[in-house]
Amino acid sequence: MMIKAIIFDLDGTIVDTELYWSEAMYNYLVDQDCNCTKQGILEIVFGRSWSDIYDDISSRFSMTAKISSHEMALRLSEYHRTLCRKDDHIVIESSVTLLKELAELYPVIVVSGSPRQDVIENLQLAGVNDIVRFILGAEDYAPGKPDPTGFLKGARMLDVKPNRCLVFEDSQAGVTAAKAAGMHCVALARENAYKQNVDHADLIVADLADFDINTFTAAPNVLDGNAGECF
Repeated sequence: MMIKAIIFDLDGTIVDTELYWSEAMYNYLVDQDCNCTKQGILEIVFGRSWSDIYDDISSRFSMTAKISSHEMALRLSEYHRTLCRKDDHIVIESSVTLLKELAELYPVIVVSGSPRQDVIENLQLAGVNDIVRFILGAEDYAPGKPDPTGFLKGARMLDVKPNRCLVFEDSQAGVTAAKAAGMHCVALARENAYKQNVDHADLIVADLADFDINTFTAAPNVLDGNAGECF
Protein backbone atom coordinates (compact mmCIF):
# COMPACT_ATOMS: atom_id res chain seq x y z
CA MET A 1 0.00 0.00 0.00
CA MET A 2 1.28 3.43 -0.90
CA ILE A 3 0.16 6.63 0.80
CA LYS A 4 -0.19 9.50 -1.68
CA ALA A 5 -1.76 12.28 0.42
CA ILE A 6 -2.00 13.39 4.03
CA ILE A 7 -5.04 14.99 5.67
CA PHE A 8 -4.84 16.68 9.07
CA ASP A 9 -7.64 17.75 11.34
CA LEU A 10 -6.97 21.08 13.08
CA ASP A 11 -8.49 21.54 16.54
CA GLY A 12 -7.07 19.02 18.97
CA THR A 13 -4.62 17.69 16.37
CA ILE A 14 -2.46 20.65 15.29
CA VAL A 15 -3.60 23.20 17.88
CA ASP A 16 -4.93 22.52 21.36
CA THR A 17 -8.10 24.59 20.99
CA GLU A 18 -10.92 22.02 21.01
CA LEU A 19 -11.90 22.60 24.64
CA TYR A 20 -11.67 26.35 24.12
CA TRP A 21 -14.38 26.14 21.44
CA SER A 22 -16.63 24.42 23.96
CA GLU A 23 -15.88 27.00 26.65
CA ALA A 24 -16.38 29.84 24.17
CA MET A 25 -19.79 28.47 23.18
CA TYR A 26 -20.78 28.05 26.82
CA ASN A 27 -19.76 31.63 27.66
CA TYR A 28 -21.56 32.96 24.59
CA LEU A 29 -24.79 31.11 25.44
CA VAL A 30 -24.68 32.23 29.07
CA ASP A 31 -24.41 35.82 27.85
CA GLN A 32 -27.51 35.13 25.72
CA ASP A 33 -29.34 34.00 28.90
CA CYS A 34 -29.47 30.39 27.72
CA ASN A 35 -29.84 27.68 30.34
CA CYS A 36 -27.01 25.24 29.63
CA THR A 37 -24.24 23.25 31.28
CA LYS A 38 -20.57 23.05 30.36
CA GLN A 39 -20.76 19.27 29.96
CA GLY A 40 -23.83 19.53 27.75
CA ILE A 41 -22.16 22.08 25.48
CA LEU A 42 -18.98 20.02 25.38
CA GLU A 43 -20.94 17.08 24.03
CA ILE A 44 -22.52 19.27 21.35
CA VAL A 45 -19.28 20.90 20.24
CA PHE A 46 -16.45 18.40 20.51
CA GLY A 47 -15.28 16.92 17.23
CA ARG A 48 -18.19 18.24 15.17
CA SER A 49 -18.34 20.70 12.29
CA TRP A 50 -19.53 24.27 12.79
CA SER A 51 -22.57 23.79 10.55
CA ASP A 52 -23.79 20.86 12.64
CA ILE A 53 -23.03 22.66 15.90
CA TYR A 54 -24.97 25.71 14.72
CA ASP A 55 -27.99 23.63 13.74
CA ASP A 56 -27.98 21.90 17.12
CA ILE A 57 -27.56 25.11 19.13
CA SER A 58 -30.19 27.10 17.22
CA SER A 59 -32.74 24.28 17.60
CA ARG A 60 -32.11 23.80 21.32
CA PHE A 61 -31.95 27.43 22.39
CA SER A 62 -34.80 29.51 20.97
CA MET A 63 -33.13 32.83 21.76
CA THR A 64 -30.41 32.02 19.22
CA ALA A 65 -32.72 30.86 16.43
CA LYS A 66 -32.80 34.26 14.70
CA ILE A 67 -29.02 34.60 14.64
CA SER A 68 -27.49 33.48 11.34
CA SER A 69 -24.73 30.90 11.19
CA HIS A 70 -22.26 33.53 9.95
CA GLU A 71 -23.14 36.04 12.67
CA MET A 72 -22.96 33.44 15.44
CA ALA A 73 -19.61 32.22 14.12
CA LEU A 74 -18.23 35.76 14.22
CA ARG A 75 -19.44 36.31 17.78
CA LEU A 76 -18.16 32.92 18.91
CA SER A 77 -14.75 33.52 17.34
CA GLU A 78 -14.28 36.59 19.53
CA TYR A 79 -14.96 34.54 22.65
CA HIS A 80 -12.60 31.87 21.37
CA ARG A 81 -9.79 34.31 20.56
CA THR A 82 -10.07 35.83 24.04
CA LEU A 83 -9.49 32.41 25.58
CA CYS A 84 -6.64 31.53 23.21
CA ARG A 85 -4.82 34.81 23.90
CA LYS A 86 -4.44 33.68 27.51
CA ASP A 87 -2.60 30.52 26.43
CA ASP A 88 0.89 30.73 24.94
CA HIS A 89 1.05 26.99 24.30
CA ILE A 90 -1.91 26.11 22.12
CA VAL A 91 0.25 24.85 19.23
CA ILE A 92 0.93 21.10 19.51
CA GLU A 93 4.59 21.24 18.52
CA SER A 94 5.11 17.54 17.84
CA SER A 95 2.12 17.52 15.48
CA VAL A 96 3.51 20.54 13.62
CA THR A 97 6.90 18.85 13.34
CA LEU A 98 5.31 15.75 11.82
CA LEU A 99 3.19 17.82 9.43
CA LYS A 100 6.31 19.59 8.17
CA GLU A 101 8.15 16.30 7.70
CA LEU A 102 5.26 14.71 5.82
CA ALA A 103 4.82 17.82 3.64
CA GLU A 104 8.26 17.13 2.19
CA LEU A 105 7.00 13.76 0.93
CA TYR A 106 3.27 14.20 0.24
CA PRO A 107 0.66 16.86 -0.45
CA VAL A 108 -0.82 17.86 2.92
CA ILE A 109 -4.26 19.40 3.39
CA VAL A 110 -6.36 20.33 6.41
CA VAL A 111 -10.03 19.35 6.71
CA SER A 112 -11.57 21.03 9.72
CA GLY A 113 -15.01 21.62 11.16
CA SER A 114 -14.00 25.13 12.22
CA PRO A 115 -14.84 28.26 10.20
CA ARG A 116 -12.32 28.84 7.41
CA GLN A 117 -10.94 32.09 8.87
CA ASP A 118 -10.18 30.40 12.18
CA VAL A 119 -8.39 27.58 10.35
CA ILE A 120 -6.27 30.12 8.47
CA GLU A 121 -5.35 32.02 11.62
CA ASN A 122 -4.39 28.88 13.53
CA LEU A 123 -2.27 27.52 10.69
CA GLN A 124 -0.48 30.87 10.58
CA LEU A 125 0.07 30.62 14.33
CA ALA A 126 1.52 27.14 13.86
CA GLY A 127 3.72 28.38 11.02
CA VAL A 128 2.47 25.88 8.43
CA ASN A 129 0.05 27.91 6.30
CA ASP A 130 2.59 28.09 3.46
CA ILE A 131 3.14 24.33 3.25
CA VAL A 132 -0.47 23.16 3.52
CA ARG A 133 -1.75 22.62 -0.04
CA PHE A 134 -5.27 23.84 0.77
CA ILE A 135 -7.84 23.82 3.55
CA LEU A 136 -11.48 22.86 3.83
CA GLY A 137 -13.33 24.67 6.61
CA ALA A 138 -16.89 24.38 7.83
CA GLU A 139 -18.21 26.53 4.97
CA ASP A 140 -16.67 24.28 2.34
CA TYR A 141 -18.59 21.04 2.84
CA ALA A 142 -21.71 19.57 4.42
CA PRO A 143 -22.69 17.58 6.31
CA GLY A 144 -19.81 17.65 8.77
CA LYS A 145 -17.94 14.91 10.57
CA PRO A 146 -18.75 12.05 11.32
CA ASP A 147 -20.03 12.17 7.73
CA PRO A 148 -17.13 11.54 5.30
CA THR A 149 -18.07 14.33 2.85
CA GLY A 150 -15.22 16.68 3.83
CA PHE A 151 -12.54 14.04 3.52
CA LEU A 152 -13.91 12.74 0.22
CA LYS A 153 -14.02 16.26 -1.20
CA GLY A 154 -10.41 16.77 -0.17
CA ALA A 155 -9.37 13.55 -1.92
CA ARG A 156 -11.21 14.56 -5.10
CA MET A 157 -9.55 17.97 -5.13
CA LEU A 158 -6.16 16.26 -4.77
CA ASP A 159 -7.12 13.70 -7.43
CA VAL A 160 -6.10 10.92 -5.02
CA LYS A 161 -8.13 7.80 -4.26
CA PRO A 162 -9.49 7.72 -0.69
CA ASN A 163 -7.63 4.50 0.15
CA ARG A 164 -4.36 6.28 -0.63
CA CYS A 165 -5.06 9.01 1.95
CA LEU A 166 -3.83 9.01 5.54
CA VAL A 167 -5.82 11.08 8.04
CA PHE A 168 -4.68 12.40 11.43
CA GLU A 169 -7.59 12.99 13.82
CA ASP A 170 -8.27 13.31 17.54
CA SER A 171 -12.05 12.88 17.84
CA GLN A 172 -14.49 10.01 17.55
CA ALA A 173 -16.43 11.92 14.89
CA GLY A 174 -13.27 12.58 12.89
CA VAL A 175 -12.03 9.00 13.00
CA THR A 176 -15.51 7.77 12.03
CA ALA A 177 -15.54 10.15 9.06
CA ALA A 178 -12.09 9.07 7.90
CA LYS A 179 -12.90 5.36 8.05
CA ALA A 180 -16.29 5.91 6.38
CA ALA A 181 -14.38 7.63 3.56
CA GLY A 182 -12.28 4.49 3.12
CA MET A 183 -9.12 6.21 4.34
CA HIS A 184 -6.39 5.14 6.73
CA CYS A 185 -6.51 6.97 10.05
CA VAL A 186 -4.13 7.65 12.93
CA ALA A 187 -5.83 8.87 16.10
CA LEU A 188 -4.08 11.26 18.45
CA ALA A 189 -5.16 10.44 22.02
CA ARG A 190 -3.19 12.84 24.18
CA GLU A 191 -2.99 12.10 27.88
CA ASN A 192 -4.70 15.29 29.08
CA ALA A 193 -7.20 15.66 26.24
CA TYR A 194 -10.95 15.12 26.48
CA LYS A 195 -11.39 11.37 26.14
CA GLN A 196 -12.91 10.05 22.93
CA ASN A 197 -13.58 6.55 21.65
CA VAL A 198 -11.11 6.27 18.77
CA ASP A 199 -10.66 2.50 18.88
CA HIS A 200 -11.76 2.22 15.25
CA ALA A 201 -8.63 4.07 14.06
CA ASP A 202 -5.87 2.07 12.36
CA LEU A 203 -3.36 3.30 14.90
CA ILE A 204 -3.63 5.24 18.17
CA VAL A 205 -0.75 7.31 19.53
CA ALA A 206 -0.43 9.53 22.58
CA ASP A 207 1.89 11.92 20.73
CA LEU A 208 2.52 12.32 17.02
CA ALA A 209 6.24 12.39 17.81
CA ASP A 210 5.80 8.62 18.17
CA PHE A 211 4.53 8.20 14.61
CA ASP A 212 6.76 6.93 11.81
CA ILE A 213 5.36 6.80 8.29
CA ASN A 214 7.66 3.98 7.18
CA THR A 215 6.72 1.78 10.12
CA PHE A 216 3.04 2.50 9.54
CA THR A 217 3.01 1.65 5.85
CA ALA A 218 5.03 -1.52 6.45
CA ALA A 219 2.69 -2.94 9.12
CA PRO A 220 0.25 -5.48 7.58
CA ASN A 221 -2.10 -5.48 10.57
CA VAL A 222 -2.54 -1.71 10.25
CA LEU A 223 -3.12 -1.79 6.52
CA ASP A 224 -5.70 -4.54 6.96
CA GLY A 225 -7.75 -2.00 8.90
CA ASN A 226 -7.19 -3.32 12.43
CA ALA A 227 -6.84 -0.71 15.15
CA GLY A 228 -3.38 -0.41 16.66
CA GLU A 229 -2.45 0.01 20.26
CA CYS A 230 -1.65 3.35 21.79
CA PHE A 231 2.13 3.95 21.82
